[in-house]
Amino acid sequence: MPNSIDRRKKYTRMVLKDSLIQLLKEKPISSITVKELCELADVNRSTFYAHYYNQFDLLDKIEEETIEDMKGYMNKFKYEKKEDVPHIMENLLGYFSSNRDVCQTLLNETETTFQSKATVVAHQFFLKNWTYMNDQEEDLTEYLSTYVINGAIHVVKAWLANGMDKSPGEMAKILNHFINKGLER
Repeated sequence: MPNSIDRRKKYTRMVLKDSLIQLLKEKPISSITVKELCELADVNRSTFYAHYYNQFDLLDKIEEETIEDMKGYMNKFKYEKKEDVPHIMENLLGYFSSNRDVCQTLLNETETTFQSKATVVAHQFFLKNWTYMNDQEEDLTEYLSTYVINGAIHVVKAWLANGMDKSPGEMAKILNHFINKGLER
């Protein structure tokens, strides 16, 4: 019996999350009601409130789960040389590709904190793993990581919006070129 309850809870949370992501493609979170979310998910409001306080709480949980998933994915890898950078980018782009719907929606939603949370995670990962940069001045590394991460996030957003018209490997090469050579040909 406990397994069926766990499966029902998981299923309910999944359909609510999927429904919110679907609605976020059409309008901002502030325009979404619990009533329309429940109708789309085909669950009653009391079931919704058994899991979440409101639509903002649900969005926050989706963001937190995605960030934790991204952290776990990124922590599988350790990169210490400059030559490893394209691999980390390709792996991270692979993560975004396999989670395109959620990532694209969260990155495009103006009322979420997902982009800033993702920036913090990427920044921490950058400083922890790109040890070849440790010979740089500390404040230079801070500015460089901020520049690289924010630029890369906007490139990823454009890539997702363009239907991932290039493979993660091709995009990793493009980003690596931007980082290392800027506008140089």
